[in-house]
Amino acid sequence: MKIILVSYAFPPVGGAGVQRAVKLVKYLPEHGVEPVVLTAANPSVPVTDDSLVGDVPEGTRIARARTFEPGYRLKKVAWDARVEKRRTLAARARSLATTVAKEALLPDPQILWVPAASLALARLLVADRPRAVLITGPPFSSFLLAQIAELSPRTRVVLDYRDEWTAYRPTENGNGANFEMVPTFGRRATHALERRLLQKADAVVTATEAFRQNLIGTFPFLNLKHTFAIPNGYDPDDMPTELPSPPSDKLVLAYAGTVFRLTSPRGLLNAVRRVHEREPKLAQRLEVRFFGRIVDTELPAFEGMEGLGVKRLGYVEHARVLPELASAHVVLCLLDAVAGAERVYPAKIFELMALGRPVLTLAPEGALTELVRAHALGDVIAPRDEQAIAAHLERLLRAHADGTLRLQASPQGIGRFHRREIAREFASVLRD
Repeated sequence: MKIILVSYAFPPVGGAGVQRAVKLVKYLPEHGVEPVVLTAANPSVPVTDDSLVGDVPEGTRIARARTFEPGYRLKKVAWDARVEKRRTLAARARSLATTVAKEALLPDPQILWVPAASLALARLLVADRPRAVLITGPPFSSFLLAQIAELSPRTRVVLDYRDEWTAYRPTENGNGANFEMVPTFGRRATHALERRLLQKADAVVTATEAFRQNLIGTFPFLNLKHTFAIPNGYDPDDMPTELPSPPSDKLVLAYAGTVFRLTSPRGLLNAVRRVHEREPKLAQRLEVRFFGRIVDTELPAFEGMEGLGVKRLGYVEHARVLPELASAHVVLCLLDAVAGAERVYPAKIFELMALGRPVLTLAPEGALTELVRAHALGDVIAPRDEQAIAAHLERLLRAHADGTLRLQASPQGIGRFHRREIAREFASVLRD
């Protein structure tokens, strides 16, 4: 069965959001589904990762349509103008232009990709006569392509939510804003747009069951039998064949992923400060490594932390970051206490569960903490409980010092999250 998979970001674009699409392209053919990819030719994105290209099977057809967005560097200049402390006349003009553009380009700036993507999709519908078009978001402007897909009578439309839309609206620089913070006009217009596009979908997929329940509660017209929860997962091919030995002189905790409002480590960083104040000699053994982009709004939380063993190592390509995580004693999964976080689990948690290291999860009670406990991945602490986090770090440090620290986790029942199994579930939805 031939389908068209629409994903704005696709290798060599990097980042966690690309994984879902590229692993579907890798494994769907094993389940009798041939995907043709429609993606952006010049995506305005912060990172690229050539290592992800290796997951794309040889011979996969990829159609690339150009977006009219400015390059990412130019967008960053505009965002920086909005937060400059000393606002020059030029900075104020850039800030005003950015604000106007942000409110005009609903639901997101990637709507500037939709015109060319619509033409490309129309050509693919005629040439390939696919049985289904699977559109994954964010960006949610890609869902507008459902209106093009429905013009083909034999083609079904499946919308895949990697994140929530009207409950949580990501901003262009990776930071996040609750949907309720969007101006009233934008909130109403976006909600109405989401409703209209959902009505055009033949099936809807969400990344968590909590997402699914929230979406059904928000849009009661959804057909329960055609609304599915299919999680992200892990690919054993990505895992190191052997776990390297962590350093003996340092207790290393490692985090991989973008640090933004939803994944803010402020509680952890303050806990590290507490450990240094209370147990300065013991704290010298602690090293916390952050792999990934840290957005500007979270940088102040890291000020002065280098001297306390906190290292910012920047974005590391996917092929290298998993061995780096495996070199730690404990891996971190972070969700801050913000509205909607109880319905979220970061895609990285599935790779952490397969990696074999104990996971320290700092998150509010909800979908993520339930997942961690159900599969015995490690310890769970509230993200802003600095006292409890500091006490836990001290216990880890003492266990490391006396040689009793547990280095390997014993996750339970994780086979359901193999990317091959995830692709099988998607194939079943597409066939239905």
